[in-house]
Amino acid sequence: MTISSVDRVVFLKKIHLFRGLDDDQLTTIAARLEEQAYQAGKAVFMQGDEADSLFLIHSGTVRIMRMQKNKPEQLALLAPEDYFGEEELFNRERRSASVYTETDALFFVMALKDLKALIDQIRTLKPNFEVAISSRRLARQLQFGWLAPGEVIYFLARKHPILLWEAMLAPAFLLIVPASLFVGFLLTTRAVFIYLAIAVLLLEIAWTIWRAVDWGNDYYIVTNLRVIWLEKVVALYDSRQEAPLSTILSVGVETDQTGRMLDYGDVIVRTFVGRISFHHVSHPYQAASMIEEYWLRAKSSSHRANVEALKRSIRQKLGLPVEEEGRASASSPVPKVVTNNASRLKAFLDTMNIFKVRFEDKRGTITYRKHWIVLFEQTWQPGAFFLVMLGLSIYRFIHLPTPSAGVAPTVDPFLAVFLIGLVFAFFWWIYQYWDWSNDIFQVTLDQVLDIDRKPLGREERKAAALDNIQSTEADRRGLFQVLFNYGDVYIAVGGTRMDFFDVFDPSGVQQDIDRRRMARIERKSQAEAVAERERLADFFVMYHQSTPELRRDQEARLKGGIQEPGTPDETDIPENKPDEYY
Repeated sequence: MTISSVDRVVFLKKIHLFRGLDDDQLTTIAARLEEQAYQAGKAVFMQGDEADSLFLIHSGTVRIMRMQKNKPEQLALLAPEDYFGEEELFNRERRSASVYTETDALFFVMALKDLKALIDQIRTLKPNFEVAISSRRLARQLQFGWLAPGEVIYFLARKHPILLWEAMLAPAFLLIVPASLFVGFLLTTRAVFIYLAIAVLLLEIAWTIWRAVDWGNDYYIVTNLRVIWLEKVVALYDSRQEAPLSTILSVGVETDQTGRMLDYGDVIVRTFVGRISFHHVSHPYQAASMIEEYWLRAKSSSHRANVEALKRSIRQKLGLPVEEEGRASASSPVPKVVTNNASRLKAFLDTMNIFKVRFEDKRGTITYRKHWIVLFEQTWQPGAFFLVMLGLSIYRFIHLPTPSAGVAPTVDPFLAVFLIGLVFAFFWWIYQYWDWSNDIFQVTLDQVLDIDRKPLGREERKAAALDNIQSTEADRRGLFQVLFNYGDVYIAVGGTRMDFFDVFDPSGVQQDIDRRRMARIERKSQAEAVAERERLADFFVMYHQSTPELRRDQEARLKGGIQEPGTPDETDIPENKPDEYY
């Protein structure tokens, strides 16, 4: 089978690696491609082989397998218009995985020397490959346990490193404080200055680490199923905003002058269920091209799926055999997530919701608590009282008088009072924390809830269906709320209003609510589409079943065997225009 140059160019236009190239450049690339056909179950190459070619999948599917601790691990299942083998070519490494054909497959293959020549000749090719390679390298380093079986990560990126350097500026600038305290110690030799310098320095180190972790835990992901923005601070905050590829309406890029100089910007994905922004990603236009490619592929797959679903419904109603939907191949094992002790510890910390102000459970329910500022307002008094009692207890214990010989030791009344106060302060703090953690707001797949439970007391619960929400509003008032990014979210429901007070990132909460509301509307629309498909299937089945009867009646009437009421006699039909009466 030889594919024409025109068809090759059409194929290359669908792959983001070659976005931005004109037809002449694509024709040049198409001429250097070699066709290779493989039968199902064959090895394309093995882990450890020398890398010498790039493979583009024209038809068929392949499995990418890797030996991990002497056990086979499936990394991905690739489909037509996917590619593989590019990373080792750029890094001059041996194959990091084995590739097997899942079905009969046809590949376009480009040799290493031809690829290097093209990249030297067409400069715009290199960034396209760099985005793909960095995504796959990062995807191998990370393990996302929430990915569905068979879900493949195509694009994965963090924010541009310039954002990390910006985050480090404030801690670096404030190093002047411990430096000044150290100078004060040298001038006065007072120990209090060195103690303060060490304390401030430790706080700044902790702040620097926190900001670095905050930068490193933001991920932008595109899979074969969805677009995802993952934001997380371990044990404090986590957020996952996502939208199915089939719901995308448009993809855009926004950059400023600095971004254009350093090649970073925002990729804006607008969907039926809200907007997802990839902030400050490297090579934003290449990232947008990847999203567009898989979005268009998802639209095409959705159309084919609807047609196949209608066919299945018709066959089922006619009593004909129906192939099972989504039947997995016996040779396609479900990918397994490989975990180690570090990932287990991280997973354990992620499940601890002690101080989290936003977390999501496996059922999809998003829970919000009030901001840490509110927790501090509720707990600072018992906390301060606890520290005072602790200090007094330690001081009194150190300065207890030594009992005289032969005299039985007695309980010091002051120490007893301080210890009782210490226990009281501890339980007072626990009560205030419990009260803070029980005042929650939730957004489920169907409704929003405002739940206020008093420890060992009453519970007040308000709920409203997502369908009934008319509008939402997010508000941050005053410099303090702006600096610490917290405020209120107002939800108009019918003639009443629900209020989420003092939540972290109120605009993010508002987006969560709007996204869930639109997703609920989309699910209802899909249910209506299924009902309409069933109605069409019933119509076609009825037509199919009635056709033989109608044909027999028509043939009988033409032979004069049936005279239907209201139909003209044959003598009334003009000889020259008989068709007008049938």
